[in-house]
Amino acid sequence: MGKRKVCVVTGSRAEYGLLYWLMREINSEQSLALKLIVSGSHLETNFGDTYKTIEDDGFKIDASIQLKLKDDSPLGVSRSLALAVKGFAEALGTINPDIVVILGDRFEVLGAAEAAMIAGFPIAHIHGGEVTEGAFDDSIRHAITKMAHLHFASTESYRDRIIQMGEAPDRVFVVGAPGLDNILNLDLMDLKSLSTSVGIDLNRDYFLVTYHPVTRSKKASSCAARAMIDALKRFSKASILFTGVNADPGNAAINRVISHFANENPARVKLVPSLGQVRYLSALKYCLVVVGNSSSGIIEAPYLGIPTVNIGERQKGRIRASSIIDCGETSEEIYQALSTALSKKHRNISKKTTGKYGAPGASKRIKDILRNINLENILMKKFFDIPLSI
Repeated sequence: MGKRKVCVVTGSRAEYGLLYWLMREINSEQSLALKLIVSGSHLETNFGDTYKTIEDDGFKIDASIQLKLKDDSPLGVSRSLALAVKGFAEALGTINPDIVVILGDRFEVLGAAEAAMIAGFPIAHIHGGEVTEGAFDDSIRHAITKMAHLHFASTESYRDRIIQMGEAPDRVFVVGAPGLDNILNLDLMDLKSLSTSVGIDLNRDYFLVTYHPVTRSKKASSCAARAMIDALKRFSKASILFTGVNADPGNAAINRVISHFANENPARVKLVPSLGQVRYLSALKYCLVVVGNSSSGIIEAPYLGIPTVNIGERQKGRIRASSIIDCGETSEEIYQALSTALSKKHRNISKKTTGKYGAPGASKRIKDILRNINLENILMKKFFDIPLSI
């Protein structure tokens, strides 16, 4: 019997960082053969050409799917999704995998799920069952759950939600969050090396900021980004390290706002399109506070004892640790949240906080299941009904 072909799909730098150790695990398993499809912002110069990082890490890219992400309007992203379905159908037809691994809720991977489901390739979905009410990612995540045949949930409550959606309990596994494997396994940089690498002095106090579009809000996300920057300006003694905006609708306007702020304050403000996992986690380890609306502030930051100021509703619905402060999108609300996060009391709370997403080791747990699971009748799905009580 030949090796089981496991096809991993990645469409963004953040997603790849979460999949890295799983890909390593698959590569090291004699009974499995890693196949890799790269798409989305990985192939865009303005997002850092991050496919090069994947190649530098020693992974062979079996297929690349260009999505033409220059039009960041909602209709433009819809057109990119159409290209994704077509491209993934062709790539999967060539690779002919035994199972397709998809993580999360990006629109690119929705295209992969649609193509795989229609073509009859089993889908394993990571990080299903979660809720992010402020982003259309929420609908994408739940749609992929219904197309998938195996589910790797990060917590028991998320497993319960997947089952609540009609998925059979014996196909839903609690494995923890794969991103925690980076904290366990990566050799992080010291502050001097990190400062040299990003081009700004981080030996002084600094904030780490990631702000993405809020795709379910009628208000332009760039307005909230301006309010965030107005609040950050009031902390004039701190450096500010921004990571790049993702490829969701409205990203260009946010990038312009952040770039303008960085260009006006080159001595203490820096925007880096893609930090990669080593630099990002190193920056996270030493920063005063994580600011913005990225899931890393919800999932990874508490494990390093770092406070998070979570702005707006993009992450609304996720399980939270006590280190996380939620706030509205006005400048004053953000300023007050930052002031609280920087207080001695809250910093002590953050240092003692317990992460809510399990223990590291998710990648190995997922690999073991992918190796051992019987795929013979995996495409046959029955809706699992549970008693309804409202």
